[in-house]
Amino acid sequence: MNWDVFITCAVTGSGDSAGKSDKVPVTPQEIADAAIEAAKEGAAIAHIHVRDPNTGAASRDPELYKQVVDRIRNHDTDIIINLTAGMGGDVIFGGVENPLPLNPVGTDMVGATERMEHVRDLLPEICTLDCGTMNFSEGDYVMTNTPGILREMARQMTALGVRPEIEIFDTGHLVMAKQLVTEGLIEDPVMVQLCMGIPYGAPNDPLSLLAMTRNIPDSWTYSAFSIGRMQLPYVAMAALAGGNVRVGLEDNLYLGKGELASNGDLVARAHQILTAMGARILGPEEVRKKLQLTKR
Repeated sequence: MNWDVFITCAVTGSGDSAGKSDKVPVTPQEIADAAIEAAKEGAAIAHIHVRDPNTGAASRDPELYKQVVDRIRNHDTDIIINLTAGMGGDVIFGGVENPLPLNPVGTDMVGATERMEHVRDLLPEICTLDCGTMNFSEGDYVMTNTPGILREMARQMTALGVRPEIEIFDTGHLVMAKQLVTEGLIEDPVMVQLCMGIPYGAPNDPLSLLAMTRNIPDSWTYSAFSIGRMQLPYVAMAALAGGNVRVGLEDNLYLGKGELASNGDLVARAHQILTAMGARILGPEEVRKKLQLTKR
């Protein structure tokens, strides 16, 4: 059991969720407000994607990230900013008989330096590194992260002084993460996010979670989450397994059956679950000290 837990709120994500709930933040103002709302309910970290304000579709426009980050930094509520660096690795094949050429609708595959542009410009305290390639249950879509691209992105993050949050969707991704650390591309303290229950990655049953956590070095810090209806049960599961917690509208839209949630609602419920278990919730300054983050 982890008795001193920090909460990350993933406020919007990149999935097709904005049309399913009017509580999913879309504009830079809404995304910044959602991060601040999460902070007020007890989140220490806000994990941030951006969306096209006109369509709600996922975006990696550096100007949109700047608008979000500036609004958060100019507010009097403290929260650690964690920007995704996962955009720009989307490949959609042309079909089962003609996989090439790639489908131009949805394919967005760019190099490591372009994927890091907003991180380089804004210098968040944390950014994500999706540590492997994976099939999702979405037709011919593949989340694509080659070993070469991952090595270069990790090198750039470390050179910038931005802490990588290593996203682990399956066991092989954890092997790659260890390799990056062994090669000196990621420095201590190492931070890992276990992304459970996402087809077709690691399932979210307790034994699969424990198999992952038992292979994480003792000196690393990790969080774990699951998606959909398992998000809130995973608040308890993650803490019991020795980790920290992630909730938010990137991964789940509901507080209960038929009850749409806001990000603040989900963080407040996570806070309630953890404190009822006897855990203490860490604030941003304690997390900065733990992870040796540089506040900007």
